[in-house]
Amino acid sequence: MSKRWMLVLVAIVALGVVVPAVYGGDKGAGVDSKAAFEKIKGLAGTWEGTAPPEMPNVTVQYRVTGGGSAVVETQFPGTPHEMVTVYHMDGDDVVMTHYCAAGNQPRMKLDKAASKDDELYFTFAGGSNVDTAKGAYMHDVRLVLKPGDKLQEDWTSFKDGKKDHTAVFQTSRKAS
Repeated sequence: MSKRWMLVLVAIVALGVVVPAVYGGDKGAGVDSKAAFEKIKGLAGTWEGTAPPEMPNVTVQYRVTGGGSAVVETQFPGTPHEMVTVYHMDGDDVVMTHYCAAGNQPRMKLDKAASKDDELYFTFAGGSNVDTAKGAYMHDVRLVLKPGDKLQEDWTSFKDGKKDHTAVFQTSRKAS
């Protein structure tokens, strides 16, 4: 390698170190995991609202458990379509497992870079009884915390390795 190309390579590497240090890199982008988990804990209570047209209206219950270390979300409680999702910290990540009525258990991880303070985006990170090449499973979910105790959940499923559809739930916190 010539000296000229070596200098170009060194300059490129140096820019990769200096620019993030001077301009903060992606600092400030996305969300802090612990703050995001606190927001999920703040959902504790019962939420009611609308589901996609092919589904009945939805009730969602959030309950903090395990000494504050986990949040259990129950959708459609007491119905044949009941599903449970458990959120918890794993090191510096917020993770969740969705126990789906489809009989599989996709795991998702908070995408900190894609999330915002009031918009938490979880993406597929594996699962039990999930074949990503065939069959259907939940691939990602977006929780949008809106003013006035409103919550929107966008659950996106994949089928046979491709995006299938997104089910949107619009709920409001039920007065206790």
